[in-house]
Amino acid sequence: MRIDSLFPLIGQLRGADRALIGRDVSAGLTTAVMLVPQAMAYALLAGLEPVVGLYAATVPVIVYALLGTSRELAVGPVAMVSLLTATAVAPLAGDDPVAYAALAALLALLAGGLQIAMGLLRLGALVKLLSRPVLAGFTSAAALIIGLSQLKHILGVSIPRSHHVHTIVLEAAQRIGEANATAVVLGLGTLAVLAALKRVAPRVPRFLLVVAGGTLATWGLSLDIAIVGAVPAGLPAPSLPALDTDTILALLPAALTIALVGFMESIVVARSYARRSGNAVDADRELLALGGAAVAAGLFGGYPVTGGFSRTAVNAQAGARTGLAGLITGVVVVVTLLVLTPLFHFLPKTVLAAIILSAVLGLIELHEAKHLWKTCRSDLALMAVTFAATLLIGIEPGILVGVGASVAWFIWKNATPHVAVLGRLPGTTVYRNIERYPDAAQHRGIVALRIDAPLFFANSLFLGQTVERLIDEAPQPVRHVVLDAKGIGSIDSSAVASLGELEASLHARDITLWMAGVRGPVRDMMAGTGLLDRMQGRLVERAHQAIDRIESNRVSMLSTSTVGASACAS
Repeated sequence: MRIDSLFPLIGQLRGADRALIGRDVSAGLTTAVMLVPQAMAYALLAGLEPVVGLYAATVPVIVYALLGTSRELAVGPVAMVSLLTATAVAPLAGDDPVAYAALAALLALLAGGLQIAMGLLRLGALVKLLSRPVLAGFTSAAALIIGLSQLKHILGVSIPRSHHVHTIVLEAAQRIGEANATAVVLGLGTLAVLAALKRVAPRVPRFLLVVAGGTLATWGLSLDIAIVGAVPAGLPAPSLPALDTDTILALLPAALTIALVGFMESIVVARSYARRSGNAVDADRELLALGGAAVAAGLFGGYPVTGGFSRTAVNAQAGARTGLAGLITGVVVVVTLLVLTPLFHFLPKTVLAAIILSAVLGLIELHEAKHLWKTCRSDLALMAVTFAATLLIGIEPGILVGVGASVAWFIWKNATPHVAVLGRLPGTTVYRNIERYPDAAQHRGIVALRIDAPLFFANSLFLGQTVERLIDEAPQPVRHVVLDAKGIGSIDSSAVASLGELEASLHARDITLWMAGVRGPVRDMMAGTGLLDRMQGRLVERAHQAIDRIESNRVSMLSTSTVGASACAS
């Protein structure tokens, strides 16, 4: 195996000039400036000490830079995975911060291990289980939960942890009279500054500026608000969290959710930027790289990580062209941990909460809801179901409800697939849906139809019922049925058995079944049941060929009948 196939970064750097490397170094530094305060903020969201976020932004970032196939993706702590971490770990850890950190590290190991296993098994296609509407509904609801979870830091009051919006709002309303006015002013002021800088100076490191400003204000004015406090210097030595079977089983559902959601979030943004730059992203290799990063996070005292939307945008805009940018980012965070941690002592938690709020506001997908309203109401319904389930019953159940609803809708929709009755366009050999092309002419005694879906157990009886209905509704006796099978991409054993029964039933009624455009996988299933042999001579490439043969046979039979009648007369 070539070394650059194991470490794509080596291949990316081969032949790189000084200008490209300079852009990568600049992008890495820029992203690190954004990552340091974000990582601390997201750790707070996950219920961890802010320094844990920095641990998750060091070795994991370097591991992904070496193994990842995306040249722009910026890996580290993100809001969604932080919320999922808090949801999974809080009920198990109670009020023990040491146990909490250990469980978060174990969760990272489990999520990373699952991603590595999925990558080795080439299961990157599993991401399709999380359809875009489901992910949009889940993300929007989670963004609301994330935002509201920061009210306790913005208000400066103690609010019990919850992942139900109504509970958080009710608790905050009851404690509003106890709010710390200084924390509220500083938090809202930070939000206003972040919004203004994003609009008028998007390239300015706004997160670093508000962290520096809030820290200086708290220290200089001796503000009475909650602060980060002492941040231990240095990077922890790699260690394996305690592996307890009961704990592993309790964390496994959350680990699988994080593995799938984290991969989905990463692959969407990675492919988006890869298309713009003309590069390729390998989904299975991305699973391995993200899994390796998450495992590194677990070994070095961090918590689950994945690729982030906002940091990737900054990384790409700053000039990242290879994984070297990520390598630089990880090294800068390591240096920060080694020598700069005393600077974070007076960092207000309300500023970190404002950073989280600023980041997650863009996750509420109102534009997606508007788009689906105009284009596909059924997908909008899936988005709404997932959104409501996530808000009302919780984070993990919400996404499971969304996936379940998506699969159920797929089965229901394909149980009654689209059927087009075909007619011939005047002066052509082209056959089209008579509902869309009123001038398409049907042939006497022939029912021609097209099924636009795979045939499987859920719709195995649908085809036969549809053909019987069309025969009954035909104005003249039907002697031939032509099934255009180009839209049938696959067929299972139940459906091929039903197809065989249909052919036998029609044959018993002196009706001939023809099939056009049968695909290879469908032919293989038909061969296994003997149906392919029975259909020999009645399998054609196009519906027109079947109808042309039928009409030719009619003319031939008519000519024979006429000759016979003449002979009798003579």
